[in-house]
Amino acid sequence: MSTGVSISALSRLETGHRRPTLAQLLPLAHFYGVTLDVLVDPSAHARHVELPKFERHGATYIQLSSRPGGLQAYKMIYRAPAVLPEPELCRHEGFLVLSVLVGRLRVVLGDRELVLSVDETVEFDTSVPHGMGPVDHQPIEALLLFGAQGERMTVAARTVRATGGSH
Repeated sequence: MSTGVSISALSRLETGHRRPTLAQLLPLAHFYGVTLDVLVDPSAHARHVELPKFERHGATYIQLSSRPGGLQAYKMIYRAPAVLPEPELCRHEGFLVLSVLVGRLRVVLGDRELVLSVDETVEFDTSVPHGMGPVDHQPIEALLLFGAQGERMTVAARTVRATGGSH
């Protein structure tokens, strides 16, 4: 199916060197299966979505999944902290996969302590006492996938190094 608009005219329209005419917009709208207003002002159809968020243990958690039950996805953000807090340990039913996107994150799992860097992932049963927090005064962002007990996830990840090892 052709738009009926020449390649050179399309190129000039796409690069902003030419303003479209109604004679060009009508076949383009038909070709793409959209209304004229979408071509003229695409932002009119964009909508702002405010994702649910909450604060816990010095971090902001943004809920990325909206379906009740099953696996839940969150983005965790620590702003650059002025004081390095000691991780507060908690335990609850479930299973967590945590992957660091920005910065370095201290993770305490029972009697083990890990330091995760960018692109490192840890997976653990949340019935084990656990806590996390910043390693230094830099911001941290991480992706968390949380599921109810028994919904264990399988991920391919590099081995996480324990604190005290060489980095």
